[in-house]
Amino acid sequence: MIQEMFPVGPFQCNCTILGDEESGEAIVIDPGEQADDILKRLEGLGLKPRYLLHTHAHLDHVTGARKIKEATGAEILLHKGDQWLYENLAMQAALFGFQVQEPLPVDKYVKEGDTVVVGKLGGDIFHTPGHTPGSICFRLESDGHQLFTGDTLFQGSIGRTDLWGGSFPDIIESIKKKLLVLPGDTRVTTGHGEMTTIDEERVTNPFLKS
Repeated sequence: MIQEMFPVGPFQCNCTILGDEESGEAIVIDPGEQADDILKRLEGLGLKPRYLLHTHAHLDHVTGARKIKEATGAEILLHKGDQWLYENLAMQAALFGFQVQEPLPVDKYVKEGDTVVVGKLGGDIFHTPGHTPGSICFRLESDGHQLFTGDTLFQGSIGRTDLWGGSFPDIIESIKKKLLVLPGDTRVTTGHGEMTTIDEERVTNPFLKS
C-alpha cells in the first residue's frame, strides 16, 4: 500500500492518498484544496485516483474535487446527509470571503457499511453524524488498525457542532458507539492536526470523559 498524508488549503485540511501498488489506483480522502498539488503527488507516486472520498461537505474538505475529477475522471463519493451542504458550497465559501466554482455532481452516495475498494486496498464506511449530518469515517479493511475520522474526532478534541446541521449529542454518540469500541491501538488520521489513537482519545480526550 502507498500512503501519503499532507495538509492542504488555508484551513490545513489533512488530505490522504491511499494507493494500491498492483492496480495503480488510488483513493483520495478529503481533497479540500490545492488540486494541482494533489495531482502532482499522484503523478509522482504513479497513481490514478479512482475515488475522491469526502468525510463531509464543508468547503475545506471538498473544494479540490472538481479539478481532480475533470483531470482524471475519479468518482466523487459523499454521504447523502451532506448533499445540501455540498450544493451550497458557494454560500459556505462566501461566508469566509472566498469564491469557488460550483461543485460537480456526486457520483455515488456512501452509507454505513459500504466498502470502497481499489485493487487489494479497501475499507468500510461508518456514518458518524454530529459535525455534520452526513459525516463519515473510513476504516481500512486491509489495515484494520487505521481509521480516517475527518472532523468527527481530533487529537484531544472533537469536531465543531455550532455550524450547519451540527449536533453535540449526535457527535458524542457517534464517537462513543462507533469509534471508541474499536481496538485501542487503532491509528487515527484526523481531518486537521496530528494523528492519534483510539486508546489515547479514550483516556485523555476531555469531551469523552462522561
